[in-house]
Amino acid sequence: MDNINPNIVKLEYAVRGPLVTRAGEIEKELQKGADKPFKKVIKANIGDAHAMGQRPITFIRQVLSCVANPEIIEKCNFPDDVKQRARDVLKSCGGNSVGAYTMSHGIESIRRHVAEYIQKRDGLPSDWNNVVLVGGASNGIKNCLQLLVNKVNGKKSAVMIPIPQYPLYSASLDEYGLELVGYYLDEERQWGLSTEELERSYAAGQENNTVRAIVVINPGNPTGQVLTRENIEAIVKFAHAHNLFIFADEVYQDNVYAEGSKFFSFKKVMMEMGEPYNKMELASFMSVSKGYMGECGLRGGWMELVNLDPQVQANLFKAISAMLCPSSLGQTAVDCVAKPPAPGEPSYDLWLKEKTQVLESLNKRAKMIADTFNQMEGFKCNIVQGAMYAFPQITLPPKAIEAAKKAGKAPDVFYAFQLLENTGICIVPGTGFGQKPGTYHFRTTILPQPALLQEMLDIFRSFHEKFTKQYS
Repeated sequence: MDNINPNIVKLEYAVRGPLVTRAGEIEKELQKGADKPFKKVIKANIGDAHAMGQRPITFIRQVLSCVANPEIIEKCNFPDDVKQRARDVLKSCGGNSVGAYTMSHGIESIRRHVAEYIQKRDGLPSDWNNVVLVGGASNGIKNCLQLLVNKVNGKKSAVMIPIPQYPLYSASLDEYGLELVGYYLDEERQWGLSTEELERSYAAGQENNTVRAIVVINPGNPTGQVLTRENIEAIVKFAHAHNLFIFADEVYQDNVYAEGSKFFSFKKVMMEMGEPYNKMELASFMSVSKGYMGECGLRGGWMELVNLDPQVQANLFKAISAMLCPSSLGQTAVDCVAKPPAPGEPSYDLWLKEKTQVLESLNKRAKMIADTFNQMEGFKCNIVQGAMYAFPQITLPPKAIEAAKKAGKAPDVFYAFQLLENTGICIVPGTGFGQKPGTYHFRTTILPQPALLQEMLDIFRSFHEKFTKQYS
């Protein structure tokens, strides 16, 4: 520990922090017959859809089966479009095997399909040469952050991050020695943001650093908001005024639930704003881990680079090539998402049915969780407009805050540990995401299947009543 990189020591990733470690220990204790007031651990801490019982999309899994074991293509009774897709992917792999390395930026045919997907989504051209396939959106985000690891005018580089934020960003900034400049989302305005707050944040960051980029997560994690087009335009104008690189984290673009909410990509808005905004630097990110797919373990995703200096992009590609290539199976899943079955093809009806069922169920659960929390004394939860999480604010009794201090824990961390030890429910305290001083929150996913989610909320209600009574 005397000579380890201090950035690694500083790094924290709350989504897989001490609470999750303890949850794993409790699971093992239960397996050994430990006597506890609950029979199972409910992991509401992470957006892992399949772990929470979501069924895989048949088309994706059938194509994966065929590319992983090509012998079954001619033997199985899978639909013809599945078999053809598998043949197309294998044709692009060395030796017709997904065990071969691919190009560092991904298989060309799949990159072309991603560009077609983006073009169809936005109604604007997309050049496949600017599409990079990555091992999950997280890898792409970290690749781009590395471009900023240097000093400008003798000052450290800094990145503006929304607060609350997804801890990937704070952890990666710590890892690379970049400075975090937080801008607060407005909980009273459905986690919206104002230009005034952006300007305040930028000015504060510029005092000791050079602010180089801004991260926007839309739909929001952990806050579940969906930005309006007007909000996005304001962010673009702000970024232009300060010459900031935009990181558009758009991995939840399929997860929009609330009536009146609609997803607009940053690229679409920026381009349609015209000069000078359509010349700005932007990287947008997408993943197969979220949406209706939930294929977290396959580690597939993409990023689209917009308006990067050609030499800068060439150097980014060079750095990416040193990591060899993303998983071929992850790339295959990307292909299935970027180019799903089309109407009239054999797999289309089942694909559409499964996709619709997943998104409709998530919509119902998003409403269920917000409604239930808002009926509980001491809770305030905004509508979950999109993504996969609720981020309610909780009022903790003064005695609970005192007890937390004595235990050497932040109050919301103390609450989360008490919840875990007494009920088996694992959440992530707001401290791990950032929150306004004096407020307490936690993030929970909406991913447990409806019956388990209802059970979890009933247990939660009972625990909170007891906790409040104990410390009142």
